[in-house]
Parts: sequence; C-alpha cells; structure tokens
Amino acid sequence: MALTDSRGNPVSTHNPRSLERYEAAQSLLHGYYGDPLGVIDAALAEDPAFVMGHVMRAGMMITASDKCVEPMLRESVQAAESLHAIANERERRHTAAARAWLDGDLEMSLRRYADILIDHPRDTLALQVGHIGDFLLGRSAMLRDRVAGILPAWDIRMPDFGYVLGMHAFGLEETNLYEEAEAQGRRALDMNRRDPWAIHAVAHVMEMQGRIDDGIAWLTSRRDDWASDNMMAVHNWWHLALFHLDHDEVQQVLAMYDQRLREEAAGQVLDLIDASAMLWRLMLRGLDVTPRWRDLAGVWQARGGAGYYAFNDVHALMAYLGAGDSQAARALIETMEAAAQGAGTNAMMTREIGLPVAHALLAFVQEDYGRTVALLRDLRLITHRFGGSHAQRDVLVLTLIEAALRDGARNLAKALTAERMALKPASQGNRRLAARAADL
Repeated sequence: MALTDSRGNPVSTHNPRSLERYEAAQSLLHGYYGDPLGVIDAALAEDPAFVMGHVMRAGMMITASDKCVEPMLRESVQAAESLHAIANERERRHTAAARAWLDGDLEMSLRRYADILIDHPRDTLALQVGHIGDFLLGRSAMLRDRVAGILPAWDIRMPDFGYVLGMHAFGLEETNLYEEAEAQGRRALDMNRRDPWAIHAVAHVMEMQGRIDDGIAWLTSRRDDWASDNMMAVHNWWHLALFHLDHDEVQQVLAMYDQRLREEAAGQVLDLIDASAMLWRLMLRGLDVTPRWRDLAGVWQARGGAGYYAFNDVHALMAYLGAGDSQAARALIETMEAAAQGAGTNAMMTREIGLPVAHALLAFVQEDYGRTVALLRDLRLITHRFGGSHAQRDVLVLTLIEAALRDGARNLAKALTAERMALKPASQGNRRLAARAADL
C-alpha cells in the first residue's frame, strides 16, 4: 500500500523509513538548517527506488542556481526518470519540472511546479522550489501569488505552515505590500521563531522603508534565531551590514565583511554574490578594498560556472573588475556573450540584462562614466528580469548615481538622489549623495 506524507501528498514508496527521512529533510530544507542533502542521500542509499528522494535532491540543486551542482541535478533527474514506471502522477510531474530546468527552460520548469500546486496545494517541495525559482527569475508577482494561491488549503495545524507564511511574506515585500509583508512575516515567526526566511522578509521590509534603526534592532535581537548552522546566515549578515552602511558606519561594515561575509561563507554562490555586492558598494564610496577584491576574485575564479546564470556572472565580474584582473573580466564577458547566443531562459536574461550590465560596470572602472549612465539609466527599469531582490539590484542604481556624479550630470544626479531621499530620508548615505549632487 502506497503511503502519504504528513500533508496528505501521495508517495509511491512503500518504505516508511524513507518517508520519515524525506519529511526530516524537507523541514531542514524549508528552514535552511543542517544538511538536508545528507539526510535525503542516506534515504536514497537505503532505498534507491525512492522517487521523491530523487526529485527532492533535484529541487535542492535547482535552488542552488549554480553550474557547479549541475552534474548532481542531471544525476537526480535521470534517476527519477528511470523510475517512471513506478512513480505516481505527482512524482512524474516533479521529474518533468526538474527536467525542464536542467534543459534550460526555466520558465517552463516554474510553470510545471505551479501546475503541481494547483492539484497538490500542500506540496511544500513544489512550493519552495517554485518560490526560489521565481526569485531567480525576478518574478515578483509570482513570489507572492504562487504562495497566495495555496493558502486556502492550509491551516495552523499543518506541519511547516509557518514556512509557507514566511515565503508569502517575502512575496508581499517584493510587490511593495510592506505592511502586509511585515505582518505575515511576524505571524510566521510566531509559529516558528527560527525561520530565517521570514526574519529576512521582515528585514527586507525595513530596508525598503528606510527603517534603518529598526532593521539593526530586528536582526541583532534575533541573531540567535538565524546566525548559527544556517544557509541564510551570511545573507542576513549582509542585510545587517546594509543597515550599518546606511548610517555610514563603514568600519563596522568592513569588520562584518571580514568576520561574517567571508569567514563564515559556506561556499554557496549566494555568499559570493553578497560579498561582491558589499565590496562594490564600498568601492563606490571611494574605499580602497583591493586586497579583499583579490581574495574574492580568486574564489570566484576557482569556482568556475560562468555562463550559467547571468546574475551570478555580473557579481563575479564585479570581483574581477575590483581586483583589476582585466583578463578574467574579459574572459567572463566573452563567456556571457557565448551564453547569450543560446535559446534557453538564461540566454535571454544574459542578452537583455546581464551583458548590458556587464558593459556598464566595465565602463565604470574604465572611468567612462557617461557610457555607464547611458547603459544603466533605462536598464534600471528592467533589471528585475535577471533575478534577485529589490535590495540586491539596488547596487546598480547606486552605480548609476555615482557615475552621474562623476560625469558631472548635475540634473540627472539631483533627480536620482531625490528619488532615493523620498524613499529613505533617514539614510546618511543618501543624504551624502544628495549633497554631492547639489554641489555639482
């Protein structure tokens, strides 16, 4: 007799132990804690025909957004496909969704995960993979609506409901529904105070509303809930550093970069993205962080994986440019140009956003500020198409403003800094930029 998981979803396995391990891995995955991959690998070692184990493993590789794990994604997809005859309908659909991602059709993959949720609204694996996929493709409305569509099927008695609300909170924030987002994030944390995604969603609200002191207090007071044994730890440290940077507390930010963003990095590409983005912000302020750039560029180069996801490529390029490694920068841009010739989703993202951004950053370090302005001024309106959050993509707006200031484009600089002051008047960094624009 086939089993069902704790949310009522059917699984083809007849092995209760495999299902128990799957449930344990799923909770770790939702909370970004521990080693969910190790747990599911142990289940598969004991039960190689455990289809949901293979599709969970594939989902983990998808959310990593990293070419380095593509061989593991391929292995998991092929293993699940080989079990087609014994898989149930839901498992086959998971396999097809992961296959689409592996084949480079990221939009089709997310459509298939959405279709699973229509018929199985308590499938939190499909929900989380789809949610992170929406983030990677910059689909703000779907970050919200993918979760909203399944909420009527849930209630407080169901396992991991708090994690569902945490995902909804982030989607609400990314669609500028800040009050609703904060309320939903706090509700999620009432159910599970150690939900780093919900903590992070509320931090995003405070970042976007310019509530700098609230943001520092929020992340500092909840540090015990997010800073240990968690894949979100470095990213939440990055958010805390952003708040301190808004207060012009540069030495504190540098210490946080050295002791948290770099020393505690777990090797995942998100940690490198955070490091690049923070150093670029510091560089825009005129700080010489060359030794840190060289260290980071070496890590990016050793990792490889260029041409897989444009958002990653842009942040690797920041490191190469900051380190003064023109050869690595040129090679990366050439790889991006080759990737842009493809037919998949990333090819489109690279053509439309990644490459123009890359050329804008290159122009900036070459002190061709007029070209940077020309490229980024209109591009900033569509950068969501290559993924990331509003807070992450803001580094490009800061680059545009700095380029306008250095190019002497007084009226444009005044307009751009006025936009920032309207949103975050308490930011000392914004005040400084506005004062520079006024003095041109």
